[in-house]
Parts: sequence; structure tokens; C-alpha cells
Amino acid sequence: MNYIGSKKSLLEFIEKSIAKVVSEKDYKFSDLFAGTWIVWRYFKEKWHSVIANDLQYYSFVINKNYIENHKPLEFKGLFDIIEKLKDTEILKRKDLVLNFLDSLKGKKGFIYKNYSVWWTKWQEHERMYFSDENAMKCDAIRTQIEDWKKSESINENEYYFLLASLLENIDKVANTASVYWAFLKKLKKSAQVLMNLKPADFFLNDHEHTVYNSDINELIKNTSHDVVYLDPPYNERQYSANYHVLETIAKYDNPEIRWKTWMRDYSMQKSLYCRKTEVKNSFRELIQNIDAKYVFLSYNCEGLMSFDDIKEVMSERWEYWVFTKEYRRFKADKTEARNHKKDSVTEYLHYVVIK
Repeated sequence: MNYIGSKKSLLEFIEKSIAKVVSEKDYKFSDLFAGTWIVWRYFKEKWHSVIANDLQYYSFVINKNYIENHKPLEFKGLFDIIEKLKDTEILKRKDLVLNFLDSLKGKKGFIYKNYSVWWTKWQEHERMYFSDENAMKCDAIRTQIEDWKKSESINENEYYFLLASLLENIDKVANTASVYWAFLKKLKKSAQVLMNLKPADFFLNDHEHTVYNSDINELIKNTSHDVVYLDPPYNERQYSANYHVLETIAKYDNPEIRWKTWMRDYSMQKSLYCRKTEVKNSFRELIQNIDAKYVFLSYNCEGLMSFDDIKEVMSERWEYWVFTKEYRRFKADKTEARNHKKDSVTEYLHYVVIK
């Protein structure tokens, strides 16, 4: 999944930097602006127990699958629904379930009626987020997953696995440059391909993991941590607006939608870390309330908070240090309006060891 601010290219830098500071080898790793999964999944696969949090529900769904799921899914509740499932070895059962969902007849549900080519063609604004076929397929699969949950045919772990698989695969055929703030005027090649429901495979281990869907400044008041990693938004673009379609698919709550791009109301999900006038105070409150020994903050040189702001706030808890690295800029598209003068930016990994 393409994601603004992804740290995929910085994982080794983050891991090696943390290893220079944290003396303990067996610690819980807390990623409290978790996004989709990049950083915490890396640390989960290094055999750490992980705690993750994100305010967006679609992110929570993906994190519930990739983090909390750490043992094979059995799908016992579907034995009477899917032929041969009972006689299939556990590790291969998920493939049969996904094949069943993948073969469902398309349904003209909420996604088709609001985000597909044909249905919106005759309305005031076209909204070409998905082809008709992919929109109907998404509605059919999403409806079936919810029906299974309501009938208790699947458990919570299985539910989030199936839903995460849908989110990841529908995103691959979305008719956008990358994010969902806007759609393309013509269906691009990848959006014309029929969605194939592939598994959102997770890493198996023996550790217990925890995922939250909370405002971080409230969550931190009631939780304790070992190593905290923070990767807040850097600019004024709200993630809730950039990924509103995925949020609607995840919740499937038939929201009232508006504006030309037909967004759901995201006023309750707006992050203070995306507001120039609020970010420093919010960050200070967060740092002052953190119960942890080590706190690391990823933030680049173009963020809303200045380097000196961050140093000032983090130094209030104890002695402050920083690691730096140059990396290539993320570009959501290649239009002239989004071209930048610099191809690289400086990433800072600020940290403090709290006494």
C-alpha cells in the first residue's frame, strides 16, 4: 500500500540507531503513530512484542491483522459453508476462504453507488475511484465478511485478516495517483485490472501484541511502555482526508458523504499534529505524559515543528540526542504542481532516555 511518510527506506537506519541507545535486547516496541505497518512489522519480525496505535480505523484494521495475529487461523466456523475447508491443513485454509470470497457475484452496494464509474456518471460529479467491476466486487466481499462476523461464523482474528486483505487489494486497483484526496479523470491500467483477493499474510511468533485505535495524547495517559517510537504527521495534510475511501470500506457504515470528492465527515479524526498552531503544545503534552524509558521521534527537516522546538520539548524530560540521515522524498504523483526542488530531505531520529 502506498502511504504518505512511509519509513520503508529508513528501517535499517531506525533499527541501528535504536540499537545504539537501547541496551536491553528483549523489550516491547511501541509504535504509537503506526500508519499501516512498516516500522512495527519490522520490529515484530525481529521477535519483539509490539504495541501499536493509530487514530484511523482502516489503519487499526490492518494493524490488528499484522500485529495481533501471530498464530494460524483455523476458520472452524466456516466448515459448513466452504467445501473441503475442514479437510484442509490449517495454514492453507485462509486461501480457500479468500478464493470463496473472490468468486462472489458482484453487488451494487455503497462503494459501487458512490465511487464507481458508471453509477456516478449521471450524477452532478463523477467519482472514478474504482471500475464498476471492482466496486461491485468490493461491496460483495465486504458485505459477506460483515455477515460472517454478525453470525459469529468467524472470530475477531479471522475478521481482521479478511478485512485487511480486502483493504490492501482494493487499494491496488484504485484509480488514484496514490492517495484518495482525488481520483484520475480516466481509468489507469492498474485500475482496469479485476481485483484479486490475495492474503494479507502476517508473521507467526509466540509473543502477544496489542493494537489501539485511540487519540495518542489520551492513550499515553493510561499506558506504560519500554521503547516508544513516534512518527507523527509532518505537515497539514490530514490522513483522514487522504484515505477517506479506505476508511469507509473498513467501517462500511454508509456515511453521509459530501463535496466533489464525496468525503465522509472526518472532523472527529483531525490530528492536532497537522496544525501549525497546535502541534508544539500537543507534542509537549505527549512527551510530558509518556511513561517509558526510551522515546524516539522520526521527523524530517520540512515538518511543522522546527528542530529547535523538538529539542526544547524533549530536553524537558532528560538529556537529548539525535541521529540524521538523507533520503529520497515521497511523491504522491508527478504533476507539475507537486514537483519539488529537492529530491531528498533530511530525516531526524530525535531521542531521549528518560530517568
